[in-house]
Amino acid sequence: MRFVAVLAYLVLAASLGVLAAAQAEDRAEVALAIKDNRFSPEEVRVKAGTPFVLVISNQDPGPEEFESRDLRIEKVIPAGKTVRLRMPALKPGTYGFVGEYHEKTAHGRIVAE
Repeated sequence: MRFVAVLAYLVLAASLGVLAAAQAEDRAEVALAIKDNRFSPEEVRVKAGTPFVLVISNQDPGPEEFESRDLRIEKVIPAGKTVRLRMPALKPGTYGFVGEYHEKTAHGRIVAE
Protein backbone atom coordinates (compact mmCIF):
# COMPACT_ATOMS: atom_id res chain seq x y z
CA MET A 1 0.00 0.00 0.00
CA ARG A 2 2.84 2.38 0.81
CA PHE A 3 4.32 1.78 -2.67
CA VAL A 4 1.04 2.86 -4.29
CA ALA A 5 0.96 6.08 -2.23
CA VAL A 6 4.57 6.92 -3.17
CA LEU A 7 3.86 6.15 -6.83
CA ALA A 8 0.74 8.36 -6.77
CA TYR A 9 2.75 11.17 -5.20
CA LEU A 10 5.46 10.90 -7.88
CA VAL A 11 2.86 10.93 -10.68
CA LEU A 12 1.18 13.99 -9.15
CA ALA A 13 4.51 15.83 -8.74
CA ALA A 14 5.49 15.08 -12.33
CA SER A 15 2.10 16.27 -13.58
CA LEU A 16 2.40 19.54 -11.69
CA GLY A 17 5.90 20.07 -13.08
CA VAL A 18 4.66 19.57 -16.64
CA LEU A 19 1.75 21.95 -15.99
CA ALA A 20 4.06 24.63 -14.59
CA ALA A 21 6.40 24.29 -17.58
CA ALA A 22 3.47 24.56 -20.00
CA GLN A 23 2.21 27.69 -18.26
CA ALA A 24 5.68 29.27 -18.44
CA GLU A 25 5.78 28.54 -22.17
CA ASP A 26 2.45 30.31 -22.67
CA ARG A 27 3.89 33.75 -21.91
CA ALA A 28 3.12 36.36 -24.52
CA GLU A 29 6.13 37.42 -26.59
CA VAL A 30 6.90 41.07 -27.27
CA ALA A 31 9.35 41.79 -30.09
CA LEU A 32 11.92 44.58 -29.86
CA ALA A 33 14.58 45.23 -32.51
CA ILE A 34 17.82 47.17 -32.33
CA LYS A 35 18.73 48.73 -35.66
CA ASP A 36 20.78 51.84 -36.49
CA ASN A 37 21.43 52.27 -32.74
CA ARG A 38 17.71 52.64 -32.01
CA PHE A 39 15.01 50.45 -30.52
CA SER A 40 12.02 49.65 -32.66
CA PRO A 41 9.37 50.13 -31.55
CA GLU A 42 10.34 52.72 -28.96
CA GLU A 43 7.19 51.94 -26.98
CA VAL A 44 5.80 48.49 -26.28
CA ARG A 45 2.55 47.86 -24.47
CA VAL A 46 1.92 44.85 -22.29
CA LYS A 47 -0.88 43.66 -20.07
CA ALA A 48 -0.28 44.63 -16.45
CA GLY A 49 -0.15 41.73 -14.04
CA THR A 50 0.85 39.21 -16.72
CA PRO A 51 4.39 37.88 -17.20
CA PHE A 52 5.78 38.05 -20.75
CA VAL A 53 8.90 37.39 -22.80
CA LEU A 54 10.76 40.34 -24.28
CA VAL A 55 12.44 39.12 -27.50
CA ILE A 56 15.26 41.53 -28.41
CA SER A 57 16.93 41.15 -31.82
CA ASN A 58 20.12 43.09 -32.43
CA GLN A 59 20.33 43.84 -36.15
CA ASP A 60 23.32 46.17 -35.75
CA PRO A 61 26.95 45.22 -36.51
CA GLY A 62 27.97 45.84 -32.89
CA PRO A 63 26.69 44.80 -29.46
CA GLU A 64 24.19 46.82 -27.46
CA GLU A 65 23.31 46.66 -23.78
CA PHE A 66 19.61 46.68 -22.91
CA GLU A 67 19.36 48.49 -19.59
CA SER A 68 16.35 49.39 -17.53
CA ARG A 69 16.96 50.95 -14.16
CA ASP A 70 13.20 50.82 -13.52
CA LEU A 71 13.22 47.02 -13.98
CA ARG A 72 16.78 46.44 -12.68
CA ILE A 73 17.87 44.70 -15.89
CA GLU A 74 21.16 44.89 -17.76
CA LYS A 75 21.72 42.49 -20.65
CA VAL A 76 24.26 42.70 -23.48
CA ILE A 77 22.77 41.71 -26.83
CA PRO A 78 25.58 40.60 -29.18
CA ALA A 79 25.59 41.81 -32.79
CA GLY A 80 23.27 39.78 -34.99
CA LYS A 81 21.82 37.82 -32.06
CA THR A 82 18.42 37.52 -30.41
CA VAL A 83 17.93 37.32 -26.65
CA ARG A 84 14.76 36.29 -24.85
CA LEU A 85 14.20 37.94 -21.47
CA ARG A 86 11.55 36.40 -19.23
CA MET A 87 9.82 39.39 -17.69
CA PRO A 88 7.77 39.33 -14.50
CA ALA A 89 4.21 40.56 -14.23
CA LEU A 90 4.44 44.35 -14.06
CA LYS A 91 2.27 46.74 -12.12
CA PRO A 92 0.49 49.35 -14.25
CA GLY A 93 2.95 52.05 -15.22
CA THR A 94 5.74 53.07 -17.55
CA TYR A 95 9.19 51.48 -17.40
CA GLY A 96 12.00 53.16 -19.31
CA PHE A 97 14.94 51.44 -21.00
CA VAL A 98 18.04 52.49 -22.94
CA GLY A 99 20.76 51.00 -25.07
CA GLU A 100 23.64 51.83 -22.76
CA TYR A 101 26.19 51.93 -25.59
CA HIS A 102 24.09 54.50 -27.55
CA GLU A 103 21.94 56.24 -24.93
CA LYS A 104 21.35 59.34 -27.06
CA THR A 105 19.51 57.39 -29.75
CA ALA A 106 18.60 54.01 -28.25
CA HIS A 107 15.81 54.51 -25.72
CA GLY A 108 12.25 53.47 -25.17
CA ARG A 109 9.63 52.39 -22.67
CA ILE A 110 7.41 49.51 -21.71
CA VAL A 111 3.88 50.55 -20.80
CA ALA A 112 1.97 48.09 -18.63
CA GLU A 113 -1.76 48.73 -18.70
